[in-house]
Amino acid sequence: MWIVAIAWIYVVGLMALTETSVIAGIVTFLFYCVVPLGTLNYIAGTGKRRARRRAQEQAEREARENAIAQPTAERGRPPLGRLASPSDPGDGRGAG
Repeated sequence: MWIVAIAWIYVVGLMALTETSVIAGIVTFLFYCVVPLGTLNYIAGTGKRRARRRAQEQAEREARENAIAQPTAERGRPPLGRLASPSDPGDGRGAG
């Protein structure tokens, strides 16, 4: 698609150069080149933008689900209730 766009810019650029005034050349280039190619590129990129947005939403959803699914202890916080340390005599394994 890029080769077509570049060729169109070339053609419209030559058309703009042959206009009788500078203002007419600028208007020709804007309305025959910039506006149509901008619209075409926007329409052509809609699918990519949509896919990128869906992938980002899916990644965020998975991150939220993983954060909820992980037990509290795996996330680096002690479980609720009594805090136990390795040397705590009450747990039966401590050095105590």
